[in-house]
Amino acid sequence: MISTSVAATPSSTFTVSDYLSCLQVVMVNTTLPANIGSAARAMHTMGLSRLTVVDPKLPIDETSISHAAGGSKILAAATITTTLEAAISDCQLVFAASSRSRHLPRPVVTPSQAAKIMLDFIDKQNAIDSSVSSEQTDLSTVKPNIAILFGREDRGLTNEELAYADYHIQIDANPEYPVLNVASAVQVIASFIFTYIQSHVNNSSHHSASNAEAAALDDQSKQPMLDTYIRQQWDEPAITQQQLQQLTQSTTELMVAHGLANSDHLRSLPSRLSRLGSRIQLDQKEYQLLSALMAKLLKG
Repeated sequence: MISTSVAATPSSTFTVSDYLSCLQVVMVNTTLPANIGSAARAMHTMGLSRLTVVDPKLPIDETSISHAAGGSKILAAATITTTLEAAISDCQLVFAASSRSRHLPRPVVTPSQAAKIMLDFIDKQNAIDSSVSSEQTDLSTVKPNIAILFGREDRGLTNEELAYADYHIQIDANPEYPVLNVASAVQVIASFIFTYIQSHVNNSSHHSASNAEAAALDDQSKQPMLDTYIRQQWDEPAITQQQLQQLTQSTTELMVAHGLANSDHLRSLPSRLSRLGSRIQLDQKEYQLLSALMAKLLKG
């Protein structure tokens, strides 16, 4: 494993649109339909097209469409789910927008750092798709799927929802009032991602991006943050969020069965196990090995 400061091998085949298609915006429990529309407009401006809305208090309506402007097609294709778990079950990497630290925080990154982590992840997953045959794993040809979570207008994401994320994104803002409207937060983060992707693709293709621009973006991505790591080489795809939660549940059940945890007073145990899983960054084969071990031990 290596620090994220080491650049991923650029993909020579991925276009800006290809990278952006690996990303989905997930809005949780939104109050105002107009904000969903405004977020869709922000997404369209920055080339994002995949929107999932989790348990909105009011459905997408005419005010959503009017605020979406050119992004109305994103609303038409939006996925509506009742739970966050369903929205991110097939995601391999999850980010959450958060204006402040929470209980059991994940590594906190800037939008630029998040963009670099996303692209490194996509490039490495894409390399797997090119080298791993379908006989080795059924998931070897699945396109990378990354979610960015945005919370409620009044209180953001809950601690439980933030615990699903591998990284928390914080936008530099006025410390006296660091709160952005949800659509504005989508716009800011998406803008950093689009800029970084465009520079990444242009540089790998020897296009018009200047060395100064590339250096500036690279410097931004290397700003100090908590020690976080990505795999230098993967020979198997990363596990999905659903698989991570299944492994967390199995580990919890095993600890309860062996008297290492009280089922009535688990407190932060599931969240800590989930965070541990995010930090380890398991691949499909490792998940299968651990799942088989858990199943055997649970049978006694």
